[in-house]
Amino acid sequence: MNPDLEVVAIGSGESFKAWEHGYPYRTVRWHFHPEYEIHHVVATTGKYFVGDFIGEFEPGNLILTGPNLPHNWVSDVPPGTCLPLRCRVLQFSEFFLADATKIFPELSACAGILEMSRRGALFTPETAAIVGPILGDLVGAQGIRRIELFMNVLDALSSAQGTRTLASALYHPDPSGFMSAGVNKALSYINTHLTEPFSESDLAELTGQSPSSFSRSFRRHTGMALVQYVNRLRVNFASHLLMSQSDMSITDICFATGFNNISNFNRRFLEQKGMAPSRFRALLAQNIGAVEAA
Repeated sequence: MNPDLEVVAIGSGESFKAWEHGYPYRTVRWHFHPEYEIHHVVATTGKYFVGDFIGEFEPGNLILTGPNLPHNWVSDVPPGTCLPLRCRVLQFSEFFLADATKIFPELSACAGILEMSRRGALFTPETAAIVGPILGDLVGAQGIRRIELFMNVLDALSSAQGTRTLASALYHPDPSGFMSAGVNKALSYINTHLTEPFSESDLAELTGQSPSSFSRSFRRHTGMALVQYVNRLRVNFASHLLMSQSDMSITDICFATGFNNISNFNRRFLEQKGMAPSRFRALLAQNIGAVEAA
């Protein structure tokens, strides 16, 4: 069975995503994503799946999975059981860590554990006892405190003893193959045709579902409605153009990113970035001017 793609939405103004969830929850399924993930079980026992590995977990289970490595934790609880907290999760992208390492070369000490994570890295209970409380603090932390705790987690994992890999050396995840089925096919289509017009009915037909079934499935997989998901991607693309294409007018950027009118573009940009596109560009210009004057 092909895994589902989980869309990891890291908020604007954040470098990584730290969160917790109960059971059952929409991400409790066989899935993958391009981001690294640190997964710490707080409650329940059961079976977990990482690539071609199957094992038993209990509270304290601490795993680091690498980019596009499928995984899932299935708790052994009676049907209908609802738990407020089962695990804590920390997710971050390869690009973020690569950029951070350019600024802080000391982060290159993480290279070994990150390489292990491509097959899934299982840490000892002793390491989990150190990292678990840090993750608990990180979920609710704000500002620079988040960075401090994130670095503490990386330090503990990169210096841990007794860590072992899970998936076999012959297991090679193929995200291109995973993306060929179901909602994954629709997500791939959106990424390829982001600036073109398409409807929910078009995507439902692509996946072989009715529009209502596709709508429910898409929300279950991504945690958001189709329009919200597409607007998020288009606004991010618009931000890139505002930063890199100073000769393009805001109206041109509006239509180049798939929005069909300027008022809707301004409204969606404001919702996500907390300011109008014109303000975003003006602040960028001020920043560039300050750097050049220094």
